[in-house]
Amino acid sequence: MYNFEYRQAQSVADAAKAVGADEEAKLLAGGMTLIPTLKQRLAKPSDLIDLGGIAELKGIKREGNAVVIGAMTRHVEVATSDVVKGAIPALSHLAEGIGDPQVRNRGTIGGSIANNDPAADYPAAVLGLNATVITNKRRIAADDFFKAMFETALAADEIVTAVSFPVPEKAGYAKFPNPASRYAVVGVLVARTGGAVRVAVTGAGPVVFRQKEMEAALGKSWSADAIAGVKQSAGGLNSDIHASAEYRAHLVTVMAKRAVAAAG
Repeated sequence: MYNFEYRQAQSVADAAKAVGADEEAKLLAGGMTLIPTLKQRLAKPSDLIDLGGIAELKGIKREGNAVVIGAMTRHVEVATSDVVKGAIPALSHLAEGIGDPQVRNRGTIGGSIANNDPAADYPAAVLGLNATVITNKRRIAADDFFKAMFETALAADEIVTAVSFPVPEKAGYAKFPNPASRYAVVGVLVARTGGAVRVAVTGAGPVVFRQKEMEAALGKSWSADAIAGVKQSAGGLNSDIHASAEYRAHLVTVMAKRAVAAAG
């Protein structure tokens, strides 16, 4: 890797100031994507600003009818949290299926959504559960957060501090994992909250998206059979050595049906 300056931020304000002062500086959360990228010399940051020592970015709590998860909370903590299991079992299940034990013990929810990998699991949870992304500057609705492949609404000096997930009436997540990486070839999260239905699809396209036809069908009848005939178009979907666009389109319906069944 290339040389860089390592700095351990003492607070969110300290980190924001450091990363805002130099456009070549990068924030380090779990490092699950950034560190391999550095090793391959695909990135050349001037500074790495480590968020690991900021206590206010960690933790899980229930606030009214929402579960709030700090940005530096690790996947394993979400998967094993009694708060999450009790309020949103689908979110616990999703976190439990991320990567392998090493990844789950290092990767963080904030790092995952800020990176916005098109095959990551958490974007489906944020979009499907209609979460709010909380930063050091504002609150961003899920529908406004994910912009394009590896691109979000975050400004250069903006840091995710927490994610607030409304507690749904029902929710389920199912994915077809890549057998090597455990990334989602296709993953679908379905949720019903306050009578409104959301279906979020990850892995299939360049960015996580909502499947509006399935949302309409499930709004009329919450059952796997209700979406069995809804076909996802292959247009614009990812096509690579792991799966063609047509196969991913087929998997969207299959995974959505399984997610509804898991939700009950």
